[in-house]
Amino acid sequence: MRCPYDYAIVRVVPRVERQEFINAGAIVSCQTRDFLEARIELDEARLLALAPDIDLQMVRDNLASIPLICLGGVQAGTIGQLSQRERFHWLVAPRSTIIQTSAVHTGRCDDPAAALQHLMTTMVRMPVR
Repeated sequence: MRCPYDYAIVRVVPRVERQEFINAGAIVSCQTRDFLEARIELDEARLLALAPDIDLQMVRDNLASIPLICLGGVQAGTIGQLSQRERFHWLVAPRSTIIQTSAVHTGRCDDPAAALQHLMTTMVRMPVR
């Protein structure tokens, strides 16, 4: 059965004032299937080409928190105690920091995990020639 889902692309914006970014992951929320998950794949070489002086460890640490917040629970801190839908909305709220998300988009799928995989392939990973 196809169900609606919401998603946003996770971006790294090294210099917010320049509005340049690379896609580094995706977040998918499907209330019908009780699903909230994020995958992160930072292409560090691309990021360093865009911002050679960026603090990679800080970016890695901040990106690593996104899947933890999706899982919820104590390991995700105070935000992890919120409901699944509240955590999704907190993650995709507009910000002017190095880690941002795209606008939220909606789709329909049979399997939200497969939809997340498709987003990673089409929106995050570089095409293979």
